[in-house]
Amino acid sequence: MDDAGDDDDVAAVLQRWTDAGATWRVLTRTDSGVEISLRTCGADEEVDRIRSTDPAVLAYLDGRWASHE
Repeated sequence: MDDAGDDDDVAAVLQRWTDAGATWRVLTRTDSGVEISLRTCGADEEVDRIRSTDPAVLAYLDGRWASHE
């Protein structure tokens, strides 16, 4: 899922990921974008990364650095 395009609703992806019991973690955050690691449920291994510059994604994260916050 490398770079999130217009067709991807990153906030919805993160919510579905969490609803399925998996986790995510913000790796980098700047004023203009974010890179998020999607992690497995049990082993906490990285499965994929999402990069987004969408202000709505930054608003969804609301300063959080991980799904458990």
